[in-house]
Amino acid sequence: MKLHDFHDGETMRRQRNLTNNQKKNDLTTQEGVIVNNCCKPECNFNEICDTLIISNHTEAPAELKEKPQEKSLLPISGIALGVMGVITGLTYFISRNTKALAKTDKKQVLPTLTRHVALNEETHQAIYRMVRNPNRQTILAGSGVLALTATAFMGKTFFDGFKEVWVKKKEADIQKNLQENLIAVETQTFGGKMQIIRNMLSTRTAEFAKTLNFGHRPEAAEKQNNTNYFLLGAATFAGIIGLGFLSIKNLTRGKQYLEEGSRALKNTIPEIIKKSTKETMEEDREILKGIFTALGTPKKYIKEHLKNLNWSKADIKDFEDELLSSTARVERALGGDGTDKPTYYSHVDDYRAHLYNYLLDTDNKQFKQLFFGIAGLSAVGYAGKLTGDAIKEVQVKKINAQTELDLQKRLVSTELRNFKAKKDAAITPLVEEFYKQKRAGKSKEELKIIADNILYEIKNGAPFVYS
Repeated sequence: MKLHDFHDGETMRRQRNLTNNQKKNDLTTQEGVIVNNCCKPECNFNEICDTLIISNHTEAPAELKEKPQEKSLLPISGIALGVMGVITGLTYFISRNTKALAKTDKKQVLPTLTRHVALNEETHQAIYRMVRNPNRQTILAGSGVLALTATAFMGKTFFDGFKEVWVKKKEADIQKNLQENLIAVETQTFGGKMQIIRNMLSTRTAEFAKTLNFGHRPEAAEKQNNTNYFLLGAATFAGIIGLGFLSIKNLTRGKQYLEEGSRALKNTIPEIIKKSTKETMEEDREILKGIFTALGTPKKYIKEHLKNLNWSKADIKDFEDELLSSTARVERALGGDGTDKPTYYSHVDDYRAHLYNYLLDTDNKQFKQLFFGIAGLSAVGYAGKLTGDAIKEVQVKKINAQTELDLQKRLVSTELRNFKAKKDAAITPLVEEFYKQKRAGKSKEELKIIADNILYEIKNGAPFVYS
């Protein structure tokens, strides 16, 4: 066991704000003090038992015999198999759904879903316009937005860093003041521990005009048998492999159902085209659009079938352009045309949008005033928030430091009672052993050795007092 394994309140309090190198040096110094004080001179074999106050027989603590709780892997195994079971069930559902979809009436199939691409970032919409319609105005406005974005970013980075540096310096001042105030607290704790030791020494010395105390604790080793874990892990791994194989089989079966459904859909296209008329054009248009979209048919395949429609050439051309276009039409109530093709729209809530509008039309003075007003308000608001956050952080750190100081003052009595209780726990068994040896007929010289070592343990034994 290392020195830092002992949770001494004073040591933890002193080291809380030390650097790693300072902590290392501090622990090394303490270890040296302990070793120097605890090393005892050699004695001959006949004096070892009296010197170390070794009893003829000492029972180990009952807690050492407590049977350790065996950790089970059953919950982990259950979770692994449960997850694989859910995945297997999902693949079975996909397989069944593809089979049912092939037999579903096309009028009952769910409609396709248009994907709307939102350009809510001002820089994104500026770049979109430069790509879509590159001209002097869009390039000038887009460049202005990008320049303002870079300027705002660098300004924000600078002021954020300035705030962090200022807060850190204030925190250093607060910590220094805290450590200065903790000196009195640590001195009070240290002095109290030393006074406890002196009190115990004087009390026991007076008592050991007859007797004194010391002792040690035997340790017991425990072993844990984990022979059943391997079998459980192997069974879990086998279950995962089996369920994974079943999942792959379900997906393969689903692919077969999907291919059968695709063939059935393709067979319905010539029939729908043959029966389609001017009266049923709108209904047939939606059905054919859904079929072509679901099948992902190539352009050549679409053109070959659409030329057989009994519609006018203009209607056929319009429908063909709609199917072969790489993007959907946005004009339809901003909802697209019902296909899976992406649509683009911009909904901007950004102060840079006003700069963009102003650069597009510099003759409009209201655009200029609007930009400077909103941009100025945003800058002032951010600066105010940054300042408020910095002041708040410093004040919180000050209050926390004061709270820590108050807590440490309140903990002085607790630390001293803790120290006294641990000292008593270490010394009392030794005193009892002293009286036991006295009743066994030990000579005064032998009892004197035991008493000397008990007093030595009171002064230098655990828990230790560090200077």
